[in-house]
Amino acid sequence: MPAIRIVRRSALPPAEAFRRLTDWERHGAQVPLTKTVVDTAPPTGVGTRFTARTGVGRLTLDDRMEIVRWQPPAPDRRTALVRLEKRGRAVRGWAEIEIAALPAGGSEIRWREDLRLTGLPRFLDPTVAAVGHLLFSRALDRLLADRHA
Repeated sequence: MPAIRIVRRSALPPAEAFRRLTDWERHGAQVPLTKTVVDTAPPTGVGTRFTARTGVGRLTLDDRMEIVRWQPPAPDRRTALVRLEKRGRAVRGWAEIEIAALPAGGSEIRWREDLRLTGLPRFLDPTVAAVGHLLFSRALDRLLADRHA
């Protein structure tokens, strides 16, 4: 599986970074030709399911995800963590977003993702990883920087 690893530092406190990075509908707005729809009722937590649909017209790719671990920031916790399992027919794998408080203030965010596009040969894994890194880095940067979040 292509491995994608992104690390960012932000002046945002962990709670605000967590809030922004778990606003699933806003994720789709950061990726070209993508819309994210949450399939379960609030509040967000373990069991929440959503789909990121990317494409135009009938040429679409659905990335169906379910939250399997939900640890928001808390005073007794060093890090916050969300783990998503990708459960679609075309997109499989997992993603994790981990947020840690920095000693001087702000947050360090670690985005880890392993994904598999069904039917795609393994020799294309490096290309999938490079494109994924570019798209997810852009989305992460925009979600953290959005002053209107």
